[in-house]
Amino acid sequence: MSEEHLPIQLRTEALEQLLVEAGLVDPTVMDKFISTYANDVGPLNGAKVVAKAWTDPAYKERLLAEGTSAIAELGFKGPQGEHIVVLENTDDVHNVVVCTLCSCYPWPVLGLPPSWYKDPAYRSRVVREPRAVLHEMGLDLAADVDVKVWDSSSEVRFFVLPQRPAGTESLSEEELSGLVTRDAMVGVALVGAP
Repeated sequence: MSEEHLPIQLRTEALEQLLVEAGLVDPTVMDKFISTYANDVGPLNGAKVVAKAWTDPAYKERLLAEGTSAIAELGFKGPQGEHIVVLENTDDVHNVVVCTLCSCYPWPVLGLPPSWYKDPAYRSRVVREPRAVLHEMGLDLAADVDVKVWDSSSEVRFFVLPQRPAGTESLSEEELSGLVTRDAMVGVALVGAP
């Protein structure tokens, strides 16, 4: 089997081993970075914010009024999260987030941006034809739903509070957070019922 046909995991492990052996990478530091992005930063954090808002009306009110501080209440803050505005999806309004200039994104609650978010086609088209882009991503909204596109910047990053799916009234906050996806918090998907 040629190197180009080795599974990516094997190639990654081989590269890591070479870097460690050469003294260029400290495996402890690498493990800390991996742990940080897997456990402390990422869509799981955003899902916890959403589930808390769905189950605690007072928290939801604070979140919509001052997103950054309400998110920080749950311990999620840091670079790329200095000013987060939360947008609520409703029966009448569906919010979608983009960064037309680069890929500004609320890392403390969504982790690293997905490749499609950084793609020039998404960044330009979602502003001009949001319904077409949403359709291509698997989301079709009713014609009477107003689609609003929000352009993140280095000063303000947007975070979508998706609608809580019907039939989830008996679910716990933890169970609800398991339903929430990164795509729903960007506005390119809905949260499905279990």
